Amino acid sequence: MTNSRPHIGIFGRRNTGKSSLINLLTGQETAIISDIPGTTTDPVKKSVEILGIGPVVLVDTAGIDDAGELGRKRIDKSLDAIKKVDCAVLLIAGNQFGQYELELIRHFGKFGIPYLILHNKSDLSKIAALTKTAIKHHSDASVLDFSAKDPGDSEKIIDALKKIIPGESQQHRTLIGDLVKPKDTVLFITPIDSEAPEGRLILPQNQAIRDALDNHCIAVVVKETELDDFLKLGIPPALVVTDSQAFGYVATRIPENVPLTSFSILFARQKGDFNDYLQGTPHLSKLKDGDNILMLESCTHQTNCDDIGRVKIPQLLRNFTGKNLSFTVVGGLSEIAPIDYSLVIQCGGCMVTRKQLINRIKPFTEKDIPVTNYGMVLAYVNGIFERATRMFL
Repeated sequence: MTNSRPHIGIFGRRNTGKSSLINLLTGQETAIISDIPGTTTDPVKKSVEILGIGPVVLVDTAGIDDAGELGRKRIDKSLDAIKKVDCAVLLIAGNQFGQYELELIRHFGKFGIPYLILHNKSDLSKIAALTKTAIKHHSDASVLDFSAKDPGDSEKIIDALKKIIPGESQQHRTLIGDLVKPKDTVLFITPIDSEAPEGRLILPQNQAIRDALDNHCIAVVVKETELDDFLKLGIPPALVVTDSQAFGYVATRIPENVPLTSFSILFARQKGDFNDYLQGTPHLSKLKDGDNILMLESCTHQTNCDDIGRVKIPQLLRNFTGKNLSFTVVGGLSEIAPIDYSLVIQCGGCMVTRKQLINRIKPFTEKDIPVTNYGMVLAYVNGIFERATRMFL
């Protein structure tokens, strides 16, 4: 699953060999290299397989010492990329360690990014004792000397990366594995409407079904129109997971003693800060006329009249609150200033990593702006918020 691949950011000054490092790690000409400083401009993502680590996404960034007005914009994009990686490599060369590296280290700390420091071009100049001392004064990160021209150095770098890449508990959290046991029947309810992709299920449904199979469960998938037909079979599900938009209908048919939640709420737990969502959701009842609500989508997609974030939820909330509310919709991982918002509603985030989602929400929680999630909103307006979240408490 692409979104669960750890994102590794490569940061440093121009011409330290960031692209050469990527080629060393992948064992192929993955990135364009040049002796001209500034070859890499905007951050570039490359999905690759690193022997000994597995599938990852490498994020190649522009030099932190770029010059001029355009260079400042490139630096800002490189710093912004820090919020979207799971771990980082700070690359130096020629024993240069100063204000540029300290700025990167400060940003790594601000966003809780584990990192290591690599001194490149050891074939020309080994890392000096003074450089090591300067680094240790500001950082407790591992420091390695290497040459991107020496294929034999890749193994020690990979070993060091393994120590900072988020572990299983952070990067590949199960969606339902701790809620069920092997041989349990898990019922998935997946309405097929105009938003559903032609001939396939959406990513959250695919991932949840796969997680059930990985945990040796019996996965049963039905549309809401066949739900009653399944229930007549008399097979008691250990867990029911529905599309959030069908909450109202499904809750009336699933016995109260059967755990019921949604795909979106499962992803809220896996990807976001679940406690922030739990605390933020009741603010739906405190909205006032004129409040501006920020709708955060983590991907870009074509929209239509059934769009959940742009059409359905705004309509539901206006009806639920009886208030004149305004909505701002932002897609992708664009930077948003945390101002003038009464509430932030985040999608499930199936296309991004946990680190990306948490750091996207962080500016709002730091400003005490309540945050919630699509699925939690739909559970709340349907009066089943407590039921849909109690199994996680």
